[in-house]
Amino acid sequence: MSSEHQGVHQICDRYVEDYAALDPIAATYLGIPGGDHLVTDYSPDGRRTRTELARTAWKDVRAAVPADESERVAQAVFLERVGIDLELADAGEDMAQLNVIASPVQDLRQVFDLMPAETPEHWRTIARRLENLPGGADGIAESLRAAADNGQVAARRQVSKVADQCDRWAGRTGGESFFADMVARADVDDTVRADLASSAAKAAEAYAGLADFLRTELLPKAPAKDAVGERRYRLWSRYFTGAALDLREAYEWGWREFSAIRAEMERIANGVRPGATLSEAAAVLDADERYRVRGQDAYAAWMQRVSDEVLEEVRGKHFALPDALMTLECKIAPPGGGVGAYYTGPNDDFTRPGRMWWSVPEDKVGFPTWRELSTVYHEGVPGHHLQVATAVYQAQQLNKYQRLMTFVSGHGEGWALYAEQLMRELGYFEDEGNLLGMLNDQLFRAARVIVDIGMHLELEIPAGTGFHEGEQWTPELGLEFMLTRTITDEAQVRDEIDRYLGWPGQAPSYKLGQRLWLAARQDARDRHGDAFDLQEFHRRSLEMGPMGLDTLREQLARL
Repeated sequence: MSSEHQGVHQICDRYVEDYAALDPIAATYLGIPGGDHLVTDYSPDGRRTRTELARTAWKDVRAAVPADESERVAQAVFLERVGIDLELADAGEDMAQLNVIASPVQDLRQVFDLMPAETPEHWRTIARRLENLPGGADGIAESLRAAADNGQVAARRQVSKVADQCDRWAGRTGGESFFADMVARADVDDTVRADLASSAAKAAEAYAGLADFLRTELLPKAPAKDAVGERRYRLWSRYFTGAALDLREAYEWGWREFSAIRAEMERIANGVRPGATLSEAAAVLDADERYRVRGQDAYAAWMQRVSDEVLEEVRGKHFALPDALMTLECKIAPPGGGVGAYYTGPNDDFTRPGRMWWSVPEDKVGFPTWRELSTVYHEGVPGHHLQVATAVYQAQQLNKYQRLMTFVSGHGEGWALYAEQLMRELGYFEDEGNLLGMLNDQLFRAARVIVDIGMHLELEIPAGTGFHEGEQWTPELGLEFMLTRTITDEAQVRDEIDRYLGWPGQAPSYKLGQRLWLAARQDARDRHGDAFDLQEFHRRSLEMGPMGLDTLREQLARL
């Protein structure tokens, strides 16, 4: 059947099904069953097969005639998102992908966090995937080797630190391997247990092999310089934002936003203790027992309690939440990855709920909640859980690609940062300690705009900033700026700098996306006047599903 006689939604749905068959690791993340025992072919041949699938689908969607408004939007979303995927593949960026937070090395390990493990049959599936894992690891190495042959290698910082992650998961540092720890909790008979132990050992060995490959073969070829330069940065920036940004305007705006937030924080710090600097006020709050939780289990329980309470409180009052969205699980992430919180969405029928994960240093036992409350709102409700799960729930108007495969950082992280500010507007940050924590998160995201663009484009630090004026940004200056100009935990700051340098363009997407959400809301308020309904604006915005910022700007102008 020619594409002219196929609906946009039909083509997109088929693409998701075909892609899931070619990428079973991604299928598990998306909640698509059938291949949970398999691993993805990460080799160059496997990547080329998936790229050609995407290229064919892109052409079919472009040729299709939208049947209605929902297909018109779906077509715009698919062409923009898959189009940038194809640009990255054609540039060889997919083969060379290696960083400390979100590359195939992490995907292959973290997928086990999402696999059900309640029954013997579940554990048999896990054992089969573990058995197949070495093939996935070999494919990762093969693609990285092929990219290196073309002169495309991640910077030394990324190669070295990912090798360290592999060591941790392989059990070379910090005790047992991740895989041995995982299978140790299985309640199964001796036969299944023996299979699990054997396959876990093979998986650990595969990660040890990856660590060796990275250090001995890839590291000698890796460039010392972290900055990717403007050409590559623009490409990745479009991937993470779905917009062709004026990078220097964004850099300058980031400085203005940073200064305005910091000035408000300094006023609040003076209320915490007269004359206190931000760091001094933070020390006062860190020592305050009202904001202390001790132990990782207690911290997870605090996250869950806050999340459950806010779900009940905003339902019906600020957001229309169907029953399917009322479950959000909060967990401490397995050790070995980066520091920080993240969210994984529900599957299509919500049998796997949305989950908030918090990755913390293994030896950390004290948690100051004033620093973290806004993150619960960011990852949960009204942040990522409301946003992502709402899209998944829209099966009647969004196709599978929109519901399951589309996540644009500028849209999603921008919404989640907007959600933090929204909670202040709704009265959830009247406590000055919690407010200072929320503003520091906003400050940190503004600093990301400055530091990420500044480091990768090696821009000059402007006059009047009071920080190394006239010097060119370097990773060392980026670290110093984040450590001395924000009050974020030092371990997280150090982890963040590594993340920015390996994931160019992602960090600014939070603040730049938030800026668009706020501007679009104000535009709708101006157009509708007294008839403007904030709850209705949020509902209609989220039910459109995720999309790039340029597409979002066009769609929100219609609300």
